[in-house]
Amino acid sequence: MSERSEGVTAGVGAPPVIDLNADLGEGFGRWQLTDDEALLSVVTSANVACGFHAGDPATMRRVCELAAERGVVIGAQVSYRDLAGFGRRAMDVPPDELAAEITYQIGALEVFARAAGARVGYVKPHGALYNRCVHDEEQACAVVDGIRAAGGGLPVLGLPGSRLHEAAARAQLPVTGEAFADRAYTPEGTLVPRREPGAVIHDPDEVVKRALGMARDQAVTARYGRRVAVPARSLCLHGDTPGAADLARRVRSELTAAGVHVRSFV
Repeated sequence: MSERSEGVTAGVGAPPVIDLNADLGEGFGRWQLTDDEALLSVVTSANVACGFHAGDPATMRRVCELAAERGVVIGAQVSYRDLAGFGRRAMDVPPDELAAEITYQIGALEVFARAAGARVGYVKPHGALYNRCVHDEEQACAVVDGIRAAGGGLPVLGLPGSRLHEAAARAQLPVTGEAFADRAYTPEGTLVPRREPGAVIHDPDEVVKRALGMARDQAVTARYGRRVAVPARSLCLHGDTPGAADLARRVRSELTAAGVHVRSFV
C-alpha cells in the first residue's frame, strides 16, 4: 500500500518504519494537561491543539517553538468548538460552518509555526470529530474542504479506511493511517467508544506489546480475539494518559530495539 493511500512505506524485506505522534498543547491558561516538553523528546509528530477543544495562543506558540527546536513535525489537531467537553461530545455542525472552523484552526497554528521557523505539516481531527469522520461522509467532506481552503495540500492523519481518508484522497490530499496502541479495537477495525468498558488500555506492558505488533505486523487483536489489519504509518501515544511520557519513552525504546525505524511520515 502506498504512502498516498494510507502511509505504509516499507517494501518487502525492508525494516518497518513508524511515526510516533502525540496530542500536545492540550491546556488552557494556567491549566496544563500534557507534559509537552517531555513528550517532544520522544515523538516525531506533534498534534497541537488549536484552541477549539483545548489550547490557547500562548500554549500554541510555546509548543511550536519546542517542536521546531527538536525537529518534531507540527500538525494541526482540529476539533469541534467544544472547550467544555474537551472536543469529545457529539455535535451537529453545518458543513459550511465546520469547513470554515477547520480552516480557521489551521491558520491560527500556522502563524505560530512560521514564527518558530517551521510550518504546519499535516492535519488530524480530534475526539468526537475524529470518530464522526470515520463514518459520516458529510462531516468528512467538510473537514477536507476546510483543509483545502487552508492551502498547501496538507496530509491528513486518520483511521485507515475512514470516510475522511476517502474524501481526502478524492481531493488529492495525501493520507496517512494511524493506529492506537492504548485503545481497544472492534472486529471491524474501528475504535471501541470511550464510554464502553475496556475502551482504553492502561497496562503499560500490553500497550508496548500492541505497539510492536502494529509497527511490525500491521495488525492488532481486537475484541473477541479477532485479528484485524491496521495499515498504519503513525502510532498515536495519548499525552493525557497518566505517566504518558515514561510510557512513550518505553514504546520508542522497544520499537528501536526490535529494529523498527522511528521517523515522521511527513
